[in-house]
Amino acid sequence: MRGYLLGILLLLKYCICGDVHDFDGDIKDFIVGNSKLFVLTDHRLHQMRHDLTEEKSKDITKASEHNRVNILVPFDENSTLITCGTFNNGYCEVLDINDITNSIYNESGILIGPRLDEKSVAFIAGTSSSRYLLVGKKDEDAKPKNTRYSVVTLLSTSDSQPGGIFSKNAEGSDAFIESTVTDVEFVDGFQRVSPSESYLFLNTKTDSEGKVLVLWMNSSKGRKLDIIKSLQASRIRCCSDKARPVLVASTVIPSVNRVIWAGVFSAQNQQDPENSALALYDLSHVKGRVKGFCVIGENTCGSENDTELQPLSVVFKYSSMSAVAAVRSGSWIVLFIGTSDGQLIKLVLDEKLTAGCPTVLFKSDDERAVFPRMHFDPVDFRHIYIALKKQLRRVSVVSCAKYITLKDCRAALDPLCGWCVNTHRCSPRDECSDTSWVYIPKNSLQTRLFSFQMTENSSRKITLHLSLSLESTGNPAFSCTFNTGTMNLCDESDPPAVFPNCSCSFSDQLLYTGGLRVSATVTIEDQKITETLTLTNCSSITENSPNASYTQCVQCVSSGCHWSSSSKRCDWTHGSGLQLHTQDECKYLLSEMVYNKPEILSLEPNKISFHGRNNVLLRGRNLESVTKIRNQGDLECIPKESPVFDRSSDTLRFHIPPSGTKGTVKVCVVTPDDRCHGNSIITYSSQPRCTGIQPTVSWSSGGRKIHLQGSNLELVESVTVHPSNKVMKTQYNTSSGDVWFDSGPYDGSGQFRLLLNVGNFTVDCVDYLSYKPDPEFTGFTTLQVANDLQVNIQKKTDMLNLSMNEVTVTGLQGDQQYPCVLEKIESNAIICKIKGESGAISAVDTLNIVIGNFSKNLNFDSRSSKIIYVSIFAALILLIILGVVVGVIIHRKSQRQMNERMNKDLEMLECKIRRDIRQGFVDLQTEKSDLIDNVGAIPFLDYKHFASKIFFPEAGPLAAVMIRDIGQDSEQTTVDEKCQAFAALIRDKQFLSCFVHALEEQKNFSIKDKCTVASLLTLAFHGDLLYLTEVMEDLLQSLMDQSSNANPKLLLRRTESIVEKLLTNWVSVCLYGFLRESVGQPLFLLVSALTQQISKGPVDSVTEKALYTLSEDWLLCQAQEFEALKLKVVFAVGTGGEVSEPLEVNALTCDTIQQVKEKILQTFQRKFGFPFQPIRDIEIEYEKEGKFVMLQEVDETSEIRGHVTMLNTLKHYQVGDGACIKVITTKVHATLSSQSSVKDDENFAVKYFHLVDPDIDTDLSKHPEKKALKFKEMYLTKLLSTKVAVHSFVENLFKSIWGLPNSKAPLAVKYFFDFLDAQAERKKISDPDVLHIWKTNSLPLRFWVNILKNPNFVFSDMEKTPHLDGCLSVIAQAFMDSFSLAEQNLDKHSPTNKLLYAKDIPQYKQEVKSYYKLVKDQPSISSQELKIFLQEESKKHQNEFNESAALRELCKYMLRYFSEVSQKLDQTDAPARLKEDMENVKELFETMKRGGWS
Repeated sequence: MRGYLLGILLLLKYCICGDVHDFDGDIKDFIVGNSKLFVLTDHRLHQMRHDLTEEKSKDITKASEHNRVNILVPFDENSTLITCGTFNNGYCEVLDINDITNSIYNESGILIGPRLDEKSVAFIAGTSSSRYLLVGKKDEDAKPKNTRYSVVTLLSTSDSQPGGIFSKNAEGSDAFIESTVTDVEFVDGFQRVSPSESYLFLNTKTDSEGKVLVLWMNSSKGRKLDIIKSLQASRIRCCSDKARPVLVASTVIPSVNRVIWAGVFSAQNQQDPENSALALYDLSHVKGRVKGFCVIGENTCGSENDTELQPLSVVFKYSSMSAVAAVRSGSWIVLFIGTSDGQLIKLVLDEKLTAGCPTVLFKSDDERAVFPRMHFDPVDFRHIYIALKKQLRRVSVVSCAKYITLKDCRAALDPLCGWCVNTHRCSPRDECSDTSWVYIPKNSLQTRLFSFQMTENSSRKITLHLSLSLESTGNPAFSCTFNTGTMNLCDESDPPAVFPNCSCSFSDQLLYTGGLRVSATVTIEDQKITETLTLTNCSSITENSPNASYTQCVQCVSSGCHWSSSSKRCDWTHGSGLQLHTQDECKYLLSEMVYNKPEILSLEPNKISFHGRNNVLLRGRNLESVTKIRNQGDLECIPKESPVFDRSSDTLRFHIPPSGTKGTVKVCVVTPDDRCHGNSIITYSSQPRCTGIQPTVSWSSGGRKIHLQGSNLELVESVTVHPSNKVMKTQYNTSSGDVWFDSGPYDGSGQFRLLLNVGNFTVDCVDYLSYKPDPEFTGFTTLQVANDLQVNIQKKTDMLNLSMNEVTVTGLQGDQQYPCVLEKIESNAIICKIKGESGAISAVDTLNIVIGNFSKNLNFDSRSSKIIYVSIFAALILLIILGVVVGVIIHRKSQRQMNERMNKDLEMLECKIRRDIRQGFVDLQTEKSDLIDNVGAIPFLDYKHFASKIFFPEAGPLAAVMIRDIGQDSEQTTVDEKCQAFAALIRDKQFLSCFVHALEEQKNFSIKDKCTVASLLTLAFHGDLLYLTEVMEDLLQSLMDQSSNANPKLLLRRTESIVEKLLTNWVSVCLYGFLRESVGQPLFLLVSALTQQISKGPVDSVTEKALYTLSEDWLLCQAQEFEALKLKVVFAVGTGGEVSEPLEVNALTCDTIQQVKEKILQTFQRKFGFPFQPIRDIEIEYEKEGKFVMLQEVDETSEIRGHVTMLNTLKHYQVGDGACIKVITTKVHATLSSQSSVKDDENFAVKYFHLVDPDIDTDLSKHPEKKALKFKEMYLTKLLSTKVAVHSFVENLFKSIWGLPNSKAPLAVKYFFDFLDAQAERKKISDPDVLHIWKTNSLPLRFWVNILKNPNFVFSDMEKTPHLDGCLSVIAQAFMDSFSLAEQNLDKHSPTNKLLYAKDIPQYKQEVKSYYKLVKDQPSISSQELKIFLQEESKKHQNEFNESAALRELCKYMLRYFSEVSQKLDQTDAPARLKEDMENVKELFETMKRGGWS
């Protein structure tokens, strides 16, 4: 029991999916070193442990130009990681493999890898004494045909090698492989250790013919040129059934004496179920050359006659393999295969390269392809790393523990698993020490677990020999028992059982009475395995049959007897030697069997749902001998079989069973000899989806054609009408794709549910089918029109909505029948015409009307016809009289009608205004804050980019230079002698003070220059914030003491000096941690809530004005009536029509198509946490009447007024609530051409309009809603309703700013407020208002308002639209009003942004005063606490800024104003050494300038 519990626990452990790590960008490459794992994404390089725990990351983006890392190679021998990229015309960098943020060497201006997004191969080659970086890549520059260019290069990896590190130079000459082939793609490569050999694999294309090549080089030669000159090459061909000229992925299989290599080859036909093949090759002897590849300096480039390598075996075929990796276990090879639909497959090969049953280790929940390269965990090879788009997974490749018994462990046929006798569980061999480990033998793929044979001796005693297909490392306890019923079969004369064989002797009399069923039980330690054996008298199998057959041979061998191929008889076995392989022993008899080989010509249908299909029609030849149908999927071990019925020589029918997965299966027909013939394909796809029917009503007699709407409806076999349970056969038009059924009769009316029958499964349909009474016809009249006879049929009004193609009318005159051609169907009449082609037709006696199963005969009534004519004549006379009377009355009443109409228009206008005002009031009172309050991970900007936006808001070239990153010239980031001298100079406070004051006194020194100098000083002293703080205090005291600051309340109000900008930067640096930890989330939620609230109502796509806003300037006062819609959005996930589960998206009828796309993408990202696709890469379609219609911003149906075009909306396309919208992407659907947005037009605002009417003269009679007057004041309540919706978010944000986490203000705030208190005391300022203003100007005005108005400074990928900026400005104004000491005197003329928060400001002011008081009452910050805090802040962001660049820029200002700074030093009686040091710095920089610095 203890062993079983341990097994269950281990099973649970291994059933849990492997470790997973998600990244914020697509994975471009990943490699595994001996101790670390490195992942490259679009923007970062990640360093991780083998358990996928991230240790460090490195930003690889560049501010000035795009950088793409194209080489990533671990060099474990010297503990480094080599990376190369495209930045700065190419660069290579050597990183510490244990800390990638530590750059050991950097060199720019060298382009090693490809410039564009092309594939390349790079690895370390050579011997232990001469290691080189081998790189294979295509030359991306266009060149004339037959021009040679370099494709393979060897680069030095140390300074001791020729040319130094990263040099291509060889020993006095160039050394590289050239090619004249322009279309080259390197796929893979590897270095063999012993002997040292290098292999490169690539795809080429010449004259439209694709080839796969292998290049071989002898890496044991120490010199580069010798390695290159050893080049040998061959062509690799796959395969015999069809050409697959493209190599997708490959791996080398560990071998001792040979180089066994596996490659995945593709035919580039995704519709082919055997598009890709996995083949094995022996690369031990690559010889010769191939055309187009040669060593530099050779006269001819390659041989005309390519040498070819043929596969040892093609072991697996599948529709979309994308990756492969392999391990070896003894004589076994275990392959791991990645697929383009996100699966990881395990495949076992024995020593004869025979494949076992493929098993799926992992399957993604979407269609993400497995990255072409997979890597094993180098520690124990128990896990494999696979990449799927943005996700890296660590998947266990050994799952032995899920097999609970020895029998299950053996049945898995996994050479990595065996039964550990001591621990009583299935486990790998290295987990089973000092005991027997029972495992599968080499031939276990061809043998069953139990095999037996019977022998007969001279004394007519039968001996049953039983053998297990198992091997063991030790001698486990082993025994066998044989029972027939409750009796022991064996007489006690048998020798003891010896693993894995045992025997049982018994009298032959037991067999002559007929067959004998024996229960054989084998015991291995505590494991018991029981098998039922059927024993037969061997000689009786063929003694009554004159001719031997394949069936008899199979029966003989499977019964444990001996088949003699010479005598073709079955007999007892004499001596040893079991016949274990039935097929091998009996296959020669197959050729002697005489029958016509069956063939499969077609299957109807060949595409079915995964629920299966009944009554599939198979057409072929010679089908009389077929006994059953066999089908097997690529990933199924055991084929499924189906019986046949309705069989003839050329057709038969069968049922296809359901499948657990989608994909293709192979179908063949089985003959009595158990051979399978033919190889047809059936595709399992998604189940049908019924979204509606058309029409939804049928008449009682039935026979109406009901069309199904939805997807995959051709897979439907029939429709069941519930609850009557009548089954209707469906029909399918292959050309139009229509699927329909004819309604059955039903006596009565009511609604019926429809169930689609798919195999033995049913699928609900959304719509209901209603029955109404049959149409009722009352009579008809005729009218002669030239030679034709027009027939007017009267009918009672009904709800059937008959169409022209549903009604058939025939006129009868005597024995003559005349078809009546329908012209019009109205609610109470049908009009048709009998054509008089051979002469005039004057009348018909009878009409026959047929509608589905309903039929009606109408007889002509001549009397009623005369009455009708008299009635018409009388009516005409009456109309004339009435016309005269009406003419007189109209003239007299015209004036009164005009007055009434004007009064009515005024009343309607008044009602409209009342309704709008009332609706505004209702919205205000019923507004719910249903905005989301959880947005998942918040995308904070990292510190250096946040600081860069604060220091340099204009984001000019200076900002990019100041951020330190990889790929930068080391000379530009190193603090050299000149910079060190200047740094020492400005570390003198007296000099720095003179320097600052001298600059500020210059009239041409602008405010922009002052801000730049302050930010440069912040960066220069960022590593020593304590000194920066001391300098800031001195400069602030100096500013306070200036005579120009006579009014202390104006101090720090603006940023007009260096120290004021310095204060802004200092506060930003010190409060960044508080911003992220306490304020970041409320701010992000507020911005998200504002964005959602704005999108809840109409937003004009052209002017960006909205009905819901906080700013009167952005208020939309021309909002038309709109309705809210809930759309069911599905995403196309493949080219075969497959779609995702529906996503509910809220939209408005007035939304433009572009706005709908934005809402779909926003809803997707909010739900799943990551973006779907860029908006330019998607299109949307609307499902209308079973077909999808493309929705476009502007098309031929768009409304045009004058020269201005209205953007299409959902209302324009008549999209209703609950409609199905499908999102398709240009990347998945290659035939789809992306429609560029009309917003890209520079005259967009002039040429298009949305909700705001264009300023043109036009007739608005067709648009009465546009005539209504629009008063802006009517919609001011929308400002208030928006404020109510986001009010809780605003309050949370404000309280997070002036709140005190843990009853303690941020250290920097407390310290600086105490500093201001001390300065007020020093200057004898007793007015508390002055201190309040100083603190307000220093913190809220200088920092928090900047953050509130610019959330894009804090968060990445946040677009701040002008409308959002206007709303944030209103909130920022309310925030600053909360700190104001002045009382607000508001009236009806006050701006709305002041009125909006007027009632909230008094409460906020009390909270602010309480905040200032609580900060003042806190204990003071000691100088030691401040020092520790500032040192920690400096250390956190060490090496993130380019200190050298900041010092150089500061020095430029000193050199520009050199004489003025010198004079300032003289005026302050500064020490003479300062002027000497300044002269020395000037000389150093002048010398550097003459040397090329600018």
